[in-house]
Amino acid sequence: MKVPQLGAIERLERDARRVGEIIAVLVKYGLADWLKSIPGSRVHEWLRSAEGQAISEHTTAERVRLAFTELGTTFIKLGQMLGTRPDLIGLDLARELSGLQTHTRADPPEVVEALLTAELGAPPAERFAHFEPAAFASASIAQVHRARLPSGERVVVKVQRTGIEKRIQSDLSILASLAELAQKHVAEFKPYEPVALVRQFRRTILQELDFTRERRNLETFALNFANDDAIHFPRAWPEYSSRRVLTMEELTGIQGSEAERLQASPANLSDFARRGAGMYLEMIFRDSFYHADPHPGNLMWLPGGVVGVLDCGMTGRLDEGLRDDIENLLLAVAQKDAEGLTDAVWHLSSIPPDCPREQLRADLADFVAEYAGQSIRELDLSGALQRLTEIIRRHRLFLPPGVSLLLRTLVLLEGTAQLLSPAFSLAEVIEPFYSRVIGRRLSPRRILLRLQRSYRDWDRLLGALPRELHSALMQIRVGRFTVHLDHRHLDPVVNRLVLGIMTASLFLGSSLLWSMKAPPLLGGVSVFGAAGYLLAVYLGWRLFRAVRKSGNVDSRD
Repeated sequence: MKVPQLGAIERLERDARRVGEIIAVLVKYGLADWLKSIPGSRVHEWLRSAEGQAISEHTTAERVRLAFTELGTTFIKLGQMLGTRPDLIGLDLARELSGLQTHTRADPPEVVEALLTAELGAPPAERFAHFEPAAFASASIAQVHRARLPSGERVVVKVQRTGIEKRIQSDLSILASLAELAQKHVAEFKPYEPVALVRQFRRTILQELDFTRERRNLETFALNFANDDAIHFPRAWPEYSSRRVLTMEELTGIQGSEAERLQASPANLSDFARRGAGMYLEMIFRDSFYHADPHPGNLMWLPGGVVGVLDCGMTGRLDEGLRDDIENLLLAVAQKDAEGLTDAVWHLSSIPPDCPREQLRADLADFVAEYAGQSIRELDLSGALQRLTEIIRRHRLFLPPGVSLLLRTLVLLEGTAQLLSPAFSLAEVIEPFYSRVIGRRLSPRRILLRLQRSYRDWDRLLGALPRELHSALMQIRVGRFTVHLDHRHLDPVVNRLVLGIMTASLFLGSSLLWSMKAPPLLGGVSVFGAAGYLLAVYLGWRLFRAVRKSGNVDSRD
């Protein structure tokens, strides 16, 4: 027997306690007005009974950040994901959310030991030559311990917090229900497709809970930069790792967030910034696989000026088509080509039906003119990308998540590099990549690959064409050839048209019967003529109601 699925309201009732906590926090920060649009008495009770007052001295963006921080891990991660989508939520809120961080109390040593024993098959005292039970860093999903392998290598062990996956799964269920209700009942949320956003977030955070993915990321990055001695990724030990445990090489150096230590060190910060930025551009334009969180704490200066990279759990990947589209966009910005930029944005984005292309082109032409007079050294590329994102948002265009993540990475990259070296210009570093992009597109290897793909497509077409033509001709010969037309929402239109014709015909026929006084008569009036008049009026009234109701529905959509 098939069990019926629970509706959004029923699922919220099931998780009533946690939903009450979420709504109380939203009300506390003055962010719950939209819940009034959702039907369901229990939701309204939560909204009315929640205590706490709005914190009016903070901006809306700050209140959203504070609320997400108070709600815990799932919402902090949701805020970080939304921080990559300024095309949806605006630059101010995206900037506020992108800085969401959390530092939580570490799990007790006995809890960590139990988890390591379950994951690695033996207590840490048996698996490691030395293991520090006290974590030296603790965040919302994991905490990190220092250790030493039996072979002598110093490592750090990243351990997932106990019970965090269960809590995240519960919150994801609630978020899915709230997104479903918001998309259905809150008109201003519909264009943002909250159900799709939560689905994407669910996939992202569940991947982050699987440490084997981060281990594979480390291995891939290390392989991609194996020939570059100036870039170093921590080595991972698979035999000391699992889905909830990751053992990595301990890097000894100075993190990019430690500004005072960097200034006091022998590091050449200008070279360090350029080397780090160059590494990211190689990831993007050469490998199409990049580290998507380039904030200062994830870069480390190692002895000899080597760039160390930490925390490779958040990554981005570009397929060939998406990379071509992004390259077209960046080339159009660099070449100050308004028409090319319009084409690139139009091709990349999801376009609402009422978006005027000419108005978009005019705004992009103004954008290009604003930056046209600047030299490469003067160009603020991150500012230009933020301005471009604002134009895209104003026209209600929606970028693919991969594009938004990449643009956000470039903006973060320039900000991080300028913290290390204020004179740094990302536009200057990226300039050589433009010629590399053009050279790659004109390379014989790329042209050959395209010809091979075209050959395969044409080969399949030519192989199938004679057979399909023969089949069609045989059907025509025996009189069985049919054409199937697929139409959308045409049946109601046809029905109304037929009803209108019938009503008009009935009205006209009744008029003739009335005027000719066709028998039988009642008081000198044709009975059939009068009856036809009444029926025609009734049918006309029904047709009017149907058309009016259809018009109201369309106007709401």
